[in-house]
Amino acid sequence: MKAWSQSAVLAATVLTAVLATAQSGMPGADSPLGQVSPGKGHGPSVSLVAAPIPTVVRGQSGTVDLKFHVASGYHVNSNKPSEEFMIPTALHLDATTDIVLGKIDYPAGQDLSFEFAPDQKLNVYTGTFTIGVLVRPLHTVLPSKYAMRGSLKYQACDDRACYPPKNLPVQFEVKVVKAPVAHARRPAQSPHAHQ
Repeated sequence: MKAWSQSAVLAATVLTAVLATAQSGMPGADSPLGQVSPGKGHGPSVSLVAAPIPTVVRGQSGTVDLKFHVASGYHVNSNKPSEEFMIPTALHLDATTDIVLGKIDYPAGQDLSFEFAPDQKLNVYTGTFTIGVLVRPLHTVLPSKYAMRGSLKYQACDDRACYPPKNLPVQFEVKVVKAPVAHARRPAQSPHAHQ
């Protein structure tokens, strides 16, 4: 990669230069404040948190909350990052025949600044964040547990560098149950009515 000329560096803002280089995914890219790490030996920085299996009534909509944990010292861009060239965190689910997948609801990110861009706030997720998925089992679905699969695309960064984007495999189950049977109520009988 050619070194940037001094006039080109002055023409672009330092933030844009650093973040554009970091988001490009090019290992070893020159940058005065940060660089993309090739990620060798870099373990998973985002994981799916184990949770109880949600129950959804067939023929009705329900929300499944998926909790993800970002490892300490890292952050990932939110689903609506501060700049359009940043890679958003996005959940992709495989289509199923028995359960209709609806809207995916992402949480708002936090506006934080980091060492590589101290004067700029970036919209990110840290710690644990929850993504809601609207599901609706068809009314003909047999009551049972159903596996859902997909992936979470994200790019993890620390205070100094961003790592290549990753796809975290996501799998969870949904328990489908019958709707409760509505019992017809008998009209109250007068205690004085005798035959």
